[in-house]
Amino acid sequence: MAVDTLETRELRYFVAVAEELHFGRAAERLGMAQPPLSRAIQQLERRLGVSLLERNRRGVSLTDAGEVLLHEGRAALDAATAAARRTRRAGGADSPGGPRNRLVLAVKAAAAHELLQKLLDAYAAEPDAAEIEVLPCGFCEQEELLRDGRADVALMHAPFNSLAGFDSEELLTEGQIAILPADHPLAAHKSLTLADVSDIPGLPAARWPRHGTYPPGPGPEIRDQTQLAQLIALGRTVAVFPDSARAWLWSEHAAVPLTDAPPVVTHIAWPAHSRSLALAGLIRTATRL
Repeated sequence: MAVDTLETRELRYFVAVAEELHFGRAAERLGMAQPPLSRAIQQLERRLGVSLLERNRRGVSLTDAGEVLLHEGRAALDAATAAARRTRRAGGADSPGGPRNRLVLAVKAAAAHELLQKLLDAYAAEPDAAEIEVLPCGFCEQEELLRDGRADVALMHAPFNSLAGFDSEELLTEGQIAILPADHPLAAHKSLTLADVSDIPGLPAARWPRHGTYPPGPGPEIRDQTQLAQLIALGRTVAVFPDSARAWLWSEHAAVPLTDAPPVVTHIAWPAHSRSLALAGLIRTATRL
């Protein structure tokens, strides 16, 4: 095998070790014995001519070269997985009996609802429109879904989502609101600031997971929009959302504009290398809204 060629098997082995920093745990995760895993990593190091891992009595750590391969390896594995998923979807193999001409659109639950409905209605009216499967997701999960092929396109929201590595078109700019219990004293205000809602006694801000972990803080850990809505109605938390979130508010909620919150820009984003004609048609429809 050429020095500058890597197999996905090698990358899976290395990424598992690099993430676990423990050969035993990595082997268990991969469903294999530890000795052949250790030999595979050593062979990879010899072939590349670099040390990827520092091994000593204190454990395993990454070298500078190992850090690079971990970053590049994750991206390469995501790309390989995405290629397989999108190929199966294009051929209808992932949903036997379903439509072959299908796109998966990832959206953050309850965000930009009116825009999403307009997009779906306008695209459905186009000749030869593909079937659109809407995939609701949690906070900032759109990026991962696009990178690993579970989605073909996504509605993403700057500054919360990173658009790095994607092509995108800007669709909507809006302000932000604080969503409070309707009977809270601050709910009577015509406007608030971020400082006003950052440390409300007895009403800690809700915390959403990002990349599988929750930020520190006293507020409740939120998994989905329904849970958040109920906790706000019960007077247990407060949240900051784009103005379009008014569409899902309950009567027990109040929405107050935030005067100093940065604007939220909704983009439609897709993998930069995509050559899908169906996707191109969806993007054209989105830019005409």
